[in-house]
Amino acid sequence: MKRLLLLLVAPLLLLAYSAPARALAATCTGNFVNPITDVCWSCLFPLSIGPLKVWPSKKPDTKNPALPVCVCGTPVPRIGIAVGFWEPIRLADVSMRPWCFVNLGGLKLDPGFDIGQKALSGPSAVGGKHQNSGQWHVHWYFYPLISWLQLVADFACLEFSQVDIAYVTEIDPLWQNSELTAILNPEAILFANPIALAACAVDCVKATVGLPLDELFWCSGCQGGMYPLNGNISAQYGHVQGSRLAVSRFIYKLHRMGILWGSYGTNGLCGNYPMPILRKGQYRIQSVNPIPMVSGGNTCKPIGAHTQPKGGRMVPVIGEDMGYLVWRKRNCCLL
Repeated sequence: MKRLLLLLVAPLLLLAYSAPARALAATCTGNFVNPITDVCWSCLFPLSIGPLKVWPSKKPDTKNPALPVCVCGTPVPRIGIAVGFWEPIRLADVSMRPWCFVNLGGLKLDPGFDIGQKALSGPSAVGGKHQNSGQWHVHWYFYPLISWLQLVADFACLEFSQVDIAYVTEIDPLWQNSELTAILNPEAILFANPIALAACAVDCVKATVGLPLDELFWCSGCQGGMYPLNGNISAQYGHVQGSRLAVSRFIYKLHRMGILWGSYGTNGLCGNYPMPILRKGQYRIQSVNPIPMVSGGNTCKPIGAHTQPKGGRMVPVIGEDMGYLVWRKRNCCLL
């Protein structure tokens, strides 16, 4: 009788132990971002006035205006000081699970309709035939951290807005279909050849040791090609690489749509300006989920920089949901 009872109970015990593992692998994961401990505050620097770095940093910086004074305003121009700094402006969820809000603690939403609900085929931490490709969704948050925490009062050069969800790619047909994406990037066909892609190796080296080459705008450095401007990654060798390429493409897509503008250099002193061709050196990308990268020379790497060593981290099996904090260079005429 005991042996019969054991035979009946054993399969149930195996099911009880195995079910959580399968559920865990399919569950959206993430953590709320702590604005104090999960942010690389050294990424604010260097701080410059004109060409002079008043608070230097080992992190690469874009070229600043040649003069410390600037003139803005019409019809009566006003004289100000040309300052340069890096500002955290946006948070991004990057996940292959639709409606997975990584930076909201791993919240999984059901919008109540079919749009964006189809499971994305792609790599898995447990392997599979799609291991070398990926399809990513991105959620874009307003995150003006400096003004939100009121670290600086009445600084007109900062972005002021409420923390909010600004964009979800699940409802964007251009993000999920490479043919429709051609509406935004018709020039992609010019760079779909081995010679153009081979040039990305140079961009990879430059982005890793300094700043990426803006002249090679069709490249995202070590992550691969920037086109098409969607989440379909055809050549993926890891979740960190794939997710960073997806968020880089998304930033470029917003520039092409006129949602994001240029903000650095002499042209940015008196306000933002259109930048339909992305200048990659304007941005730094910091990992905040699943493991925040808050210190060291490899955090806040520019677009296209190599992710090793310690350029980004993931958790085995459940580490398919990534979160990034996006930093933007700002040159401004402080009046």
